[in-house]
Amino acid sequence: MNIGKYTFDEFKEAVRKFHGYVAPGIIIGGYMVEKAKSALPDGVIFDAAVETIWCLPDAIQLLTPCTIGNGWMKIFDFGKFALSLCDKTDGKGFRAHLDISKLDSWPAIKTWFLKLKPRSEQDTGKILEEIKLAADSICTINAIVIRPEYLARRKKDSIAICKLCGEAFPSYHGDICLACKGQSPYL
Repeated sequence: MNIGKYTFDEFKEAVRKFHGYVAPGIIIGGYMVEKAKSALPDGVIFDAAVETIWCLPDAIQLLTPCTIGNGWMKIFDFGKFALSLCDKTDGKGFRAHLDISKLDSWPAIKTWFLKLKPRSEQDTGKILEEIKLAADSICTINAIVIRPEYLARRKKDSIAICKLCGEAFPSYHGDICLACKGQSPYL
């Protein structure tokens, strides 16, 4: 079973080049993306929502036009291995998730996903072999509707110059930038 335009091995190589290594989560995510895309009506222009910061955003960026940079992908750090694709206009779409109830036949995937053994004791080759065989059968898909407030397009506001540091920032942050207000990650 292909993952988008890729064979399984081609997708593994694309993941390695993009992510730095062949992450099982991105490979499974590829099947999830394809399952959600195939449920959407032909020609629909869609947004993506991801419920984890780990791996799934990369699968979406590899297989769809949705990226963080263009604003077509939103990331919600719920810690759930799930993603949704929805029509940009009405929010109707599909949510795919890795279904734990379907993992009993796939012990390597189950051990990896539920962290039943330390990573050093897991066989990545076996995990990937099981993912290839399982394909999208370990995923469940449900129809969803995204809340209207999450469909709003982000807007680029006017630019202000911070009175403290002199750098440009969005004017809706106020008179000084967020970093100078103490919200910088830097010491």
